[in-house]
Formats: sequence, C-alpha cells, structure tokens
Amino acid sequence: METLFHQPQSGNDMPRFAGRSTMMRLPYCDSPAGLDVAFVGIPLDVGTSQRAGTRYGPRHIRSESVMIRPYNMATGAAPFESLQVGDIGDVPINTYSLLKSVDLIEAFYSELNAWPLIPLTLGGDHTLTLPILRALAKKHGPVGLIHVDAHTDTNDEMFGEKIAHGTTFRRAVEEGLLDCKRVVQIGQRAQGYASGDFQWGVEQGFRLIPVEACWHKSLTPLMAEIREMLGDGPVYLSYDIDSIDPAWAPGTGTPEVGGLSAIQALEIVRGCRGLNLIGGDLVEVSPPYDISGITAQLGANLLYEMLCVLPGVHYQGEKDQ
Repeated sequence: METLFHQPQSGNDMPRFAGRSTMMRLPYCDSPAGLDVAFVGIPLDVGTSQRAGTRYGPRHIRSESVMIRPYNMATGAAPFESLQVGDIGDVPINTYSLLKSVDLIEAFYSELNAWPLIPLTLGGDHTLTLPILRALAKKHGPVGLIHVDAHTDTNDEMFGEKIAHGTTFRRAVEEGLLDCKRVVQIGQRAQGYASGDFQWGVEQGFRLIPVEACWHKSLTPLMAEIREMLGDGPVYLSYDIDSIDPAWAPGTGTPEVGGLSAIQALEIVRGCRGLNLIGGDLVEVSPPYDISGITAQLGANLLYEMLCVLPGVHYQGEKDQ
C-alpha cells in the first residue's frame, strides 16, 4: 500500500496569507505518532543577555515559511515524498523561570525519544539547545555537533548564573553530552573580554573555524572536511541566526558585524547531507528587530534545508540517501 505523506498546503489551493499557521503550512499533529520528522517551537527568551524577543521567534518563522515550496530545486531533495513530517506545536515553557523552562524542554524532548523521529526546533534563545542535548543523549549517548554562531557560548557563567544562552556548550561538555572530538564551531567573531575567550572549546577538542577563515570563499570544501571528521556517528546541528551578518539577518538579540552570508549559510546546511543527523535547531530570531521579516524568512529556509539533508530523504534521479 502506497504511503501518503503529509504535504505543505499549496498556494494554489489556499492563498499564502491564509490557511494553516504551522511550519510550511504542514498539518498540525497532536501526537508525534507516525512522524519521521517533527517541527517543534520553543518560545523562549528568558535566557537572553541583550535584546529580548526570541519568544516570538517560532511564530514568526512559521509565518515567514509560507513561501517555501515542497521541492528543493537546487539540490533535487524531495522531503515530502520521503518522510512523514508534521508540526507538533510549541513546548509550554515557564514564562517566569529559565531553570523551570529548561526542565520542561528536557522532559518534552525526552518523551519524543519514544518515537523514531528527528526533531527540528524553531527557537527561541540558545539556552534551549542544552535541554535538547540532555534528552537526545539519553537515546544516543554523547553526540557530535555542528554549532554555527557568532559566539562560542562556552561561558562559565553569566551574571553569576550557570544556565543562560551563552553557557550552553560548556554545560553540555561538563555533563558528557558531546563527543568533543566531533564538535565543530563555525563563524565565531567580534570581541572578547580576554584573548583566550574562544579557546575553551578548542582545549576540549573542538575544531574552531572563526568567521575570518570563511570570508570571500565558498564553504562547500570546508563542509566536505567536516563530514569526514564527523563520520557516521550521531550529529546535532545547532544554527544561531546571529552567525549571519546583520545585513542579512538583523532580527536577532546579539548582532555582530562581519558575519556569514546567506549563501554561505545554505552551503553549510546543504553540506550536512550524508551525516547521521539526529536533530537540529534554528535559534535567536528576534522578530521585534526584524521589521521586514527577512531574518525569520531566512531562518525558515534554513530549517527547510535541514529537513532536506536528513537521513532518508529522496533526491530526484537518485536512490534513497
């Protein structure tokens, strides 16, 4: 019997300014049962340190996803002929408590472990990646990581707090959630408080690729190196929209000049094809600073590109990947 896969609602059936308010206007699913991929929103900004507003990120990413069509004309990926994809809504975080929200996120994703699906997360500030990694490590053990960001997010503390959007990956290392020899950080830049601010992760075994190493070049060759480095083990992709230059993505809480281009962002995500991706997130979209919607639109497209490189996606003219 032929499998009927969920499809985004077509702009020829319903105007794009109407219809479903879900990621890509996919069906909303009350349960993860039967899904291969679940889009999940985490409307969190309690962990931000500068400009707030990422609590509105998931809603606006969904809103700006309405123009995305099912087929990837550049790569030939046909995710909606390959995988059962749905939007399961938002994690009900605690508006007033970051630590309680972190626990709620971990519990939510731990429940998803019972299902053979891959979560793709719409953020929300970068604190959310820690509880997701906590949950995924229960299923997969320590994982490899591709972390694209203007910042390393390896602070020991912020304002005396151990949990915030700038401490995520130090806590992940300390808790044994990451396979440190299979961690890559891309796009870090701007200023620090001391010359060694970016080195903590390197000392743990991370490969650090500062943004200056990315300027004026295609990142396709770099991604080939990263695929070889990460091998066949499980990999999580965490994409902070502030890795991209504010000219392309102004709507974020901690913008830094001299960032990646939107084209390089596409190259990075498309370069993850062939990896054993077990999840991904797109974080730090802050709609109050995104007047034209271009940041949320770029974020929505990067999430779609993540979907296209997941294991099991069919490519036109090729056998299963």
